[in-house]
Amino acid sequence: MAINKNIPTTGGWGSGLTSYDAFLQSEGIPVLRGLWVENILEAPLAPWKRKGGRGAYINLDGSGVNTSYIAIDAYVVEIPPGGSLNPEHYVYDEMMFVLRGRGATTVWTPERGKQTFEWHEGSFFAIPLNASHQLFNGDRNEPASLVGFSFAPTMINLLHNDEFIFNNTFAFTDRYQGEDDYFQGAGKFLAENWLDTNFIEDVRGFGARGPSSPEQAGSGDEPALLYIEMGCNTMSAHIMAFPVGTYGRAHRHEPGAHILILSGHGYSLHWLEGEEPMRIDWKPGSLFAPPDQWFHQHFNAGPTPAKYIAFKPRSRKFRTKGKFMNNVSRKLGGTLIEYEDEDPSIRALYERECARNGVRVNMREVPSD
Repeated sequence: MAINKNIPTTGGWGSGLTSYDAFLQSEGIPVLRGLWVENILEAPLAPWKRKGGRGAYINLDGSGVNTSYIAIDAYVVEIPPGGSLNPEHYVYDEMMFVLRGRGATTVWTPERGKQTFEWHEGSFFAIPLNASHQLFNGDRNEPASLVGFSFAPTMINLLHNDEFIFNNTFAFTDRYQGEDDYFQGAGKFLAENWLDTNFIEDVRGFGARGPSSPEQAGSGDEPALLYIEMGCNTMSAHIMAFPVGTYGRAHRHEPGAHILILSGHGYSLHWLEGEEPMRIDWKPGSLFAPPDQWFHQHFNAGPTPAKYIAFKPRSRKFRTKGKFMNNVSRKLGGTLIEYEDEDPSIRALYERECARNGVRVNMREVPSD
């Protein structure tokens, strides 16, 4: 099994640029590529004139940037101690997760006054479509770092007009009207494990039914899953928590889903059907995006519960998900591989990894033929 690490670049696209390629080139900051980033807090950053801090783009193999019109990119932005980013607005959806530090975001539209909400490490929020906003670092001694996920590749390649995207004054009042409680984080459950909100103070403490301690986030031998809709954002997210000694089923789907490890240590396997799996070993801060229609499977091989958050280009709330069948068994026409149908070497490898780490396997026995 191989590990494919990314190689940072700052250009060299050559001829035949897409509109998004040309946009990246004009940004003048590093672009990380490949299957994964081992720790996004160690990404090489450079001054970012447009935003006013330091940053780097992350365009992984599974982002869909080079293979699909429905694509999302990722970036890391750093706000200097006691500083702020530039005010901006744009016509593409975006979600943000706080990697370290504390601060605040101010949001406004031409029709509504400014409102400000505070955030800290672990906070998760969405910027309303085309709403003006500015991010501030609340610590005078340490930088603040956030990772963002956006529909910029999709919109830039479809419209081919940066002026329309970045200087458009249209207010999407159906998305955001300056409601007093918009960023208060209460939200509501649309179903038992399906939350609709605009702000989560600390996503690391969420389990399958909302706030919980990490130890309560999953139980038994099945991962716990919480779907998150971010208000009127057409992207979405989900949190998956793995109890000690467990792993999830393999499946495949379209590109775009970015997985950020929040806690625990383990590994994932990625493979095209009929080919040898590629393995990546992860820890908190690791980020990866399964390529288009590659099977992938995640394993908690450490002595503590593991948790990740996945940022996705589709929404269940707005029916943009489609019928990708990644949560339906292959026996029923989907792409999910049941434990009893997986290659026996996968369970054998997991048992060896757990034994090496002094972890007891907590999985049901695989039925024998």
